[in-house]
Amino acid sequence: MLVAVAAGGPGLVQRLGGEALAGRFGQVQRAAPGIVHSARIDPEEPSPGTESDLGADLARYGAVIENASPAALRGSLALDSTRITLPTVDTDAAGGASLSLVYASDAPGRGAYVAGRAPRARGQVVELAVSERTRDALRLRVGQRIELRGGALTNVQAVGRIVGIYRAQGGRGPDGDGERVRERLWSEKPLLARPLPGPAGTAPDVGALIAPRAAEILQNQAGAELTVEWNMRLDLPGEVAARFVGDRGARDFQRLMAGYPIAAKEAFCNVETYGGKWCVLGTHPASELESDTELTGVYEEFRSRWRQANVVMSFAPASLLGVGLAAVVVTALLVVRRRLDGDRLRRARGASAPALALGRAVESAPAAVLGAGLGCAAAAVVPGSSPAYGQGLAVASGCWLLLPALTWFAVRDAAVLRERAPRGAGRRVVVEALVLLLAAGGVLALRARGTEGAAGPDPLLAAVPVLLGLATVAVLVRCYPWPVRAAARWSARGRGTVALVALSRAAKEAPARGLALLVLVVTLAGAVFGGLVQGTLVEGRQAAAAWRVGADASFLGAERDPGTAERLARARGVRKTVTVRQLRVDPASGGDGGRYGISSLVGVDGTKLRAAAPGSPAARALHDAGLTRGGRGRDIRVLASEGRPGDLLTFTRLGKETRLRIVGTLPQDVVRDPALGPVRGATTSRQHLLVADNRDLRAFEAAEFEESALLLYGARMDTEALRSLVPRTAPGATGGELRIRAEERAAADDDRLIAAVTVAHTVCTALAVLLALVALVLELLLSAPARGRTTAYLRTLGLGGRAASALHLLQLLPLVLAAVAGGVALGLALPTLLGPALHLREFTGGPAAPVRHVDALFTAALGAGLCLLAALAVGVETWLGRRRGLGAVLRLGRADDH
Repeated sequence: MLVAVAAGGPGLVQRLGGEALAGRFGQVQRAAPGIVHSARIDPEEPSPGTESDLGADLARYGAVIENASPAALRGSLALDSTRITLPTVDTDAAGGASLSLVYASDAPGRGAYVAGRAPRARGQVVELAVSERTRDALRLRVGQRIELRGGALTNVQAVGRIVGIYRAQGGRGPDGDGERVRERLWSEKPLLARPLPGPAGTAPDVGALIAPRAAEILQNQAGAELTVEWNMRLDLPGEVAARFVGDRGARDFQRLMAGYPIAAKEAFCNVETYGGKWCVLGTHPASELESDTELTGVYEEFRSRWRQANVVMSFAPASLLGVGLAAVVVTALLVVRRRLDGDRLRRARGASAPALALGRAVESAPAAVLGAGLGCAAAAVVPGSSPAYGQGLAVASGCWLLLPALTWFAVRDAAVLRERAPRGAGRRVVVEALVLLLAAGGVLALRARGTEGAAGPDPLLAAVPVLLGLATVAVLVRCYPWPVRAAARWSARGRGTVALVALSRAAKEAPARGLALLVLVVTLAGAVFGGLVQGTLVEGRQAAAAWRVGADASFLGAERDPGTAERLARARGVRKTVTVRQLRVDPASGGDGGRYGISSLVGVDGTKLRAAAPGSPAARALHDAGLTRGGRGRDIRVLASEGRPGDLLTFTRLGKETRLRIVGTLPQDVVRDPALGPVRGATTSRQHLLVADNRDLRAFEAAEFEESALLLYGARMDTEALRSLVPRTAPGATGGELRIRAEERAAADDDRLIAAVTVAHTVCTALAVLLALVALVLELLLSAPARGRTTAYLRTLGLGGRAASALHLLQLLPLVLAAVAGGVALGLALPTLLGPALHLREFTGGPAAPVRHVDALFTAALGAGLCLLAALAVGVETWLGRRRGLGAVLRLGRADDH
């Protein structure tokens, strides 16, 4: 098992990272294409005798772009859709509407049409297909002709014909993938799924699907430039994504993503156009290919989070290896103890200690070879991993050499020839002090060095949990016998002897229980630490989602697009709205002229925020400071994260001096208020934060704010209606961004990186518990002779079988309670001890490091499970002990065996 963990662990962790990376890419590409290639085309200029088929040309160039993908991504990077979106035109249907026309290669197939068919090329007639909701809103029918007039697309005069009605939800395309394939089309082009009622007195906005030839007809009439988009999707299998997890894989991925746009551009048109249209798309003059992607930014974000996930996950196999090595030591000690009499007899007959150790090595070699082979075979079974056979063989060699080393130590001349005498406490004190110094040094070194830039296995990071476990055991062995002796003295007042004998022996044998205590402490500490980190990450991701949104929903860019913001405020289910704005200022002190520092000046509608979110710290702070009642002077009243009330700050705006007056200190909880998250998260953190009411910022123009957001509150908001107002945008697109808290929380719940951490800790904890049971049983067997003699003496005095089992259990109980206390304390203290080496904020995001989430029920369950584990070990050892008769233990032997 240890060889399998050592050899297959790194590959398994890498595979988990690959699955998390593939899941992250899939999550991002649900909302927008992974890579967008675009080219601008002019109206067609056919040569004499040339026939144009834009649909075939789009498919041909799409295949060219797809085939230009790197060999390492071949099969994973595929063309997802081809789109042409025309500017809106006006139509006379149902008294008038604004019609958005879209050609989409990923449009619904035949099975999605409830009436008619998909649009085709039919002469100069523009064939249209609309959704059921659009049909009902405009009272359309198949075969109906409508007039198309110039709108945003000018100089248009054409006839449109409704040829199909499709179901925008639940329909199945020709490839049988169903609505899941079309989900992004409806998300990016919501007007194709449902119409959007216009403001009072204006025409509604609707969408319709067209064929490529229809786009050409309208473009030729308008003489307009259109943009063709080829949307690519990167679907990486887990084993392929695992290649891009490490530092070397990161360089490979960055090289591939940097080279692919160049290769696609050359394959599309190997001509430098310098902004002109010297390329061709069929019969259309076209610009060179432009590419945009969010995958590189997503990948860099993932790398930062993966580094921390790797740190968190590294403690799980480190704890497992520590427990496993302790189990190996206990096993070797048991073998040495059982063969010690024979080995001493051989020494008396002239055999040397090295010869006995060598013989023991030869005897155990087949088992070591078999274990190494099985472990390496198990590591090779892990799909998509590259087993670290060197590490596995190193662990196998260490386990194999341990038995000969202990054999030599037990039969060396110094151990055989000298008189047995009580050892002084000096050696034990030195060993304990050395353990404490090593643990403290490891923690300090890890805190000072951190884990930045660490590549591959980190020996220091793997050693720290075991060193801390040893330090905890050293402290526990010194401390827990005191209350046990006190309990033994108290039990002596009673009539029974079971408690007195059990507790007295437990206190006396405490120093000899170090290995068993180490196994239990490290196992429990690893499980508690894993549960603590997992709960903290889950809660931190949810808090980060609330920080990104700020309310039930929010619209970023409200000042840049006030029309959309106004329509969102009137959407169904939106009950209250709050405007939050931020601008960058670099003020100076009004007193001495000293520089105050670059600051974020955030304006909030304090009264509205207090009504919409009564628990908001920002709203409460503004109200308590009296800023929501408006000011009469020229000064802008602010609450500042640093400064004294009454201080004056000044900065220059449009050639004039603007004054900020600090009226109070900003409470610390305002810095983490989710209502400020959408605007504060749009920029990097700054030196200071200033918060004012929007009433004091009326002199500022909308263009002066670097970010603004409209917070939307409503328990029953229609998210589909909100998405129809603000569709998801492709990479590189401009415009506002709509964030919905339910969507952000769903994305946080679907975080495969947290799932990877959970899997790693769960598997390692389960294996550690199994090894802990083995080690505990072996430790009990190691001390079974002495305990068996005591039990046999008591049974000759009338002690029953149940009382004997209770004696064993009560003798082990102080050890278990000490292990529970030490393991839980160590597991809860690990995040604090590691300090800067554990950056959970990079993992979760948000305004600050996530608050630790301790699951008391889970921790109590772990402690109870450890007690059950001890009871199970006692039961196994008792069953094995019953196979020995009284004569096996009530025999004459050496005095030193007692």
